[in-house]
Amino acid sequence: MSDLDASHGEAPRLWAVVGATGTGKSELALDLAERLRSAGNPAEIVNADAMQLYRGMDIGTAKLPQEERRDVPHHLLDVREVEQEAAVAWYQPEARAAVQGIHERGGDAILVGGSGLYVSSVIFDFRFPPRAPGVRERLEAELASDGVGALLARLREADPATAARIDPRNTRRVVRALEVVEQGGDNHGAALPDAPALWSPRTRIVGVHVERAELVGRLDARVERMWAAGLPAEVEHLRSRGLTLGSTAGRAIGYAQALAQIEGRATEAEAIAETQALTRRYARRQVSWFKRYPSTEWVEHPIDVDALTG
Repeated sequence: MSDLDASHGEAPRLWAVVGATGTGKSELALDLAERLRSAGNPAEIVNADAMQLYRGMDIGTAKLPQEERRDVPHHLLDVREVEQEAAVAWYQPEARAAVQGIHERGGDAILVGGSGLYVSSVIFDFRFPPRAPGVRERLEAELASDGVGALLARLREADPATAARIDPRNTRRVVRALEVVEQGGDNHGAALPDAPALWSPRTRIVGVHVERAELVGRLDARVERMWAAGLPAEVEHLRSRGLTLGSTAGRAIGYAQALAQIEGRATEAEAIAETQALTRRYARRQVSWFKRYPSTEWVEHPIDVDALTG
């Protein structure tokens, strides 16, 4: 029985379309949604890109404009202001509610994005420790006064496994990991559990793969197109709306570099080059993350959607 046939007699599916940035995940999700909808399954898409949650962060996140979404309903795009934090603990219940709503309407939910922990928080049985604002405030003050090295040293002593997995440049993750440690909780802040259980039993994970050499060329060209399309102007506008006030949006790859260019701390060429290097590094981390997903079906361009649903 095909997935299209099964959709009429069984519970709706949760699809997860994953992979590195620049591999064509959004296009595949749309193709899949159209194929399902043409067969009577009212599939809808749920965003799992952390930066596409933000209103106005369009060019630098490669967010599909409304007119290119092919009349497929999309959820969790443009739902946060740039001065707000978009932590995964906030995202998880929002995304799961969107998935459940789609299922209640009789459609498959298609989760698409490259933010590994965000995807994992939806499809696997993650339970996040509660926030401790007072602890967070104290740790952030220590970060400002003592630097990330001191916090990392403490984390290595208290939770060496988590410390080994965290990018030391990601100060938000370091602070959050210590916040969890101080509450005595299990730390899901940096890694996929070794044997994750699925949240929804009818989950199908599709990974989009592009060979490294080809992907590097795609990513470098895309960064250049973002600057040509006006990323610095987008950042200038967002700065007036509080981009530098939040702890998340202003640090996004491309946005931080365009901001440095605007403020005279980098030339355009330097900002582009740094964004390209960081994007390539981020893509490597994404590939490593998603390769750990069990039962992933890896596909390469050109992708035969009929083969996925047949």
